[in-house]
Amino acid sequence: MADTVENATKTPDQKQPWGDLGLKADEYERIREILGRRPTSAELAMYSVMWSEHCSYKSSKVHLRRFGELTQETPVGKMLAGIGENAGVIDVGQGYAVTFKIESHNHPSYVEPFQGAATGVGGIVRDILAMGARPIGVMDSLRFGPLDAPDTARVLPGVVAGVGQYGNCLGLPNVGGEVAFDPTYLGNPLVNALCVGVLRHEDLHLAHATGTGNKVILYGASTGGDGIGGASILASESFEDGSTAKRPSVQVGDPFMEKLLIECTLELFAAGVINGIQDFGAAGISCATSELAAAGDGGMHVELDLVPLRDPTLAPEEILMSESQERMMAVVAPADVERFMEICAKWDVQATVVGEVTGDKRLVIDWHGETIVDVDPRTVAHEGPVYERPLARPAWQDEVQARGVDDLARPETGEELADTLLKLAGSSALCDRSWVTDQYDRYVRGNSVLAQPENAGMIRIDEQTGLGVALATDCNGRFCYLDPYQGAQLALAEAYRNVAVSGARPVAVSDCLNFGSPEEPAVMWQFSEAIRGLVDACGELGTPVTGGNVSFYNQTGEVAILPTPVVGVLGVIDDVTKRTPSGFQQAGDVIFLLGRTTDELAGSVWASVVHDHLGGRPPELDLDHERRLAELLITGSRRGILASAHDLSDGGLAQALVETTLRHNLGARVELPAGPTPFVSLFSESSGRVLVSVRPESRAEFLGLCATHGVPRTKLGEVTASGDLVVQDQFTLPLDRIRETWTAPVPAALGVASTVG
Repeated sequence: MADTVENATKTPDQKQPWGDLGLKADEYERIREILGRRPTSAELAMYSVMWSEHCSYKSSKVHLRRFGELTQETPVGKMLAGIGENAGVIDVGQGYAVTFKIESHNHPSYVEPFQGAATGVGGIVRDILAMGARPIGVMDSLRFGPLDAPDTARVLPGVVAGVGQYGNCLGLPNVGGEVAFDPTYLGNPLVNALCVGVLRHEDLHLAHATGTGNKVILYGASTGGDGIGGASILASESFEDGSTAKRPSVQVGDPFMEKLLIECTLELFAAGVINGIQDFGAAGISCATSELAAAGDGGMHVELDLVPLRDPTLAPEEILMSESQERMMAVVAPADVERFMEICAKWDVQATVVGEVTGDKRLVIDWHGETIVDVDPRTVAHEGPVYERPLARPAWQDEVQARGVDDLARPETGEELADTLLKLAGSSALCDRSWVTDQYDRYVRGNSVLAQPENAGMIRIDEQTGLGVALATDCNGRFCYLDPYQGAQLALAEAYRNVAVSGARPVAVSDCLNFGSPEEPAVMWQFSEAIRGLVDACGELGTPVTGGNVSFYNQTGEVAILPTPVVGVLGVIDDVTKRTPSGFQQAGDVIFLLGRTTDELAGSVWASVVHDHLGGRPPELDLDHERRLAELLITGSRRGILASAHDLSDGGLAQALVETTLRHNLGARVELPAGPTPFVSLFSESSGRVLVSVRPESRAEFLGLCATHGVPRTKLGEVTASGDLVVQDQFTLPLDRIRETWTAPVPAALGVASTVG
C-alpha cells in the first residue's frame, strides 16, 4: 500500500526515492519544506512529473517571460487567450476566434515512431478542443537524420504513418509543414505537431475549477499503464517492493476514441454543462487535477480509486503518472451532471464522477479511504523550481562565423550551373516530399483551400463570407547554428512571408523551441539568443506569441541538434477565393522577382550539399522590407493582380523555379538580372524575396503596387508551355528530367515506390 499523509511523517526515510523520478536532491528537500513532512509516494510521483523539464519549464521560464513584453493586440483583433492557457486564441473578426498551438513529441517518436507521432497529434488536438474550439486542421514539422541512414529508414516511415493515421482517422486535413534532414537529428528526430481550431467568441472555455460543490468528471478512455512517466520520467520499481518492471513510456493512441471525444465535448459545450475543462496530456491526472485546482478559486477532492482502469494492477502512483490518451477532465455543476452523462452515453464515451471542487484551496486525493495526496495545488502546477542556468557564448562561435564560403569552388559555366541545380534538387535537402505528404488527407471536411506543397496551408472557416486562415511553419537550423538570434528571426520572417505569399495577413505566432541540454551553457546561450531574436522581430512585425512549447535535451551523447526554434505563423484572409497559389498558372504570364539578391551563401543548401560546409554569417534581414513585401502580396492577392507567388528560401531562385514549373508542368524562360553573377542569382539564399507571375494585363497595376510599397522588382521572363526550364545564355533543362531527379530520392532511400506519376 502506498504511504498515506497520516503515516508519512512516521515512516523513516529509506533509500532516496527521487533519483529514478528525475528529481534532484535539492528539489526533494524543497518538497519536504513545502509540505512540512516527508512526501507520500503518491505526492512524490505528482511533484516529480509536474516539476519535470517538460511540464514545468524550469530551465526556460526565466527566458520565456520575455514574450510577455509583446503586445496582446494583433493586426486584426485582440488576443483572447495567450501564454499559460492550453492554446492561444485570436479574434479573427465576424465573431470568430481561432486557436492554434504547436508542440513537440520528439523523444517518444524515437523510441516508438508510430505511437510517438500519433499521440503527439492527439495531444495537440485535445489542447485545441479544451479551449472550446472545433479542431479544423493539423500541420507537422519533422526532422530526421540523414535520409540514407539506417535509423532514418526505421524512424521516418513510422512517424509519417503515425501522423497520417491519427489525423486521417480524426477527419482533420493535414495542410502543411516541413520535412528536413541533418546528421544532428540522427538518434533524436524532431516531431512537432500543430493544430488549429475555430470557435465563436462566446464559446471560449478556460482550464479552471470553480464553484464549491461542483463535480469533477473524468471522461474518455480508461487509464492504463502506457505512458507512465512519458514526460521525461520513467516509472520505476521504487514505489513498492515487488512491483512490475518499468512500464512503457510511450503512450498508445486510439484516434477513433478521440473522434468520439471531440464530438462529445463539442456537444457538452453546446449544452452549456461545462464550467471548466482540462485535457490529459503530459503528467496525466497529476496535471489535470493540479492545474484545474490551481487556476480556480478553491480546491479539489478526488477519489482516485473511482478512476476507470484498463489495468487493475496499477498502483495509485502509476495512475497519477499515466499518460494514457483520449482523456479529459471537466468541472460540472451538480444540476448538470445528469445531462453531462446523457451526452457522454450518446457518444459511447465513458464518464465517471471522481471528485468535487472544495473551498479550502487544497488538492486532496484519496485511495480506498486513505488520503495519499494533500497539497497546495499551486506548488505542484505553478511554483516548481525555476533555474537561471549558466549561459555563455561558445568559444567556437567566432571560428564558425569566420569560416565563410568565399574559398569554396563555385560553378561558372552554364553546364555547371545546370548540374548544380539538379544536384541540389535531387538532394535530401530539397527533394520532393510527396511520398510523405501523400499519406496525409489534405482535403477532408472540404474546407482546405491551399495545402502541401503550397507555401502555406489555408482553411476556410466561414462558407458565407469566405473568411479563412493560413498557417506556415519554418526554421532553418543551419542559420540558427551560425547565429541563433538572427536565425530565429529568419525563421519567423520565412513563416511570416509564406503566409503573406498565400494572400493572408500574418497576425500571431506559436513556436516550438527545440534545443540540446539546458545544462550546457552554450545551449542555453543559443536558447536565450533565439528568444531575444523572436521577441525583437515579433515586436517589429506586430505578431504576438500566443503560446508554444520548449523541448530540451535533444542530443545524442555530446552532440546536440542544430538549434531549431520552429515558428508557426497564423494569418487571416477575408475571402479565401482571393488566395494566391504557388505554382505558375498559365503560359504567357510575366515572371518577376521581388526583393534584392546579394552574395549570401553561408549556411545555404549549396554549401551544405556540394561542399559539406557550415560556416559564416546567415543572410541579412530587413524586417521593414518584410512588412512592406507582405503588404504588397496581400494587396496583390485581394485585387487579383498576382497569378502565383512563391517564397525564395532553401535553394534560392533555382529551387523556386523548380517548384513553380513542376507544380502544373509549365515551363519558364528567364533571363538572370545584371549585377550578381549567374551563380549568385540562382543559388543565393538572401531573405525577403518572392517569385511571382502576373498576367500581362495586370502588369502595369503590379508595377504600381511595387512602387507604392517600395519593393524592388526585377522582370525575369515569362511562363511557357514548352516543357523546359530555360535560363537564357546559361542552360536549358527539360522539366521531365528535373522532375525525375527531384522525385526519386525519398522513395529510393526508403525502398518504396514513388507516389509521383
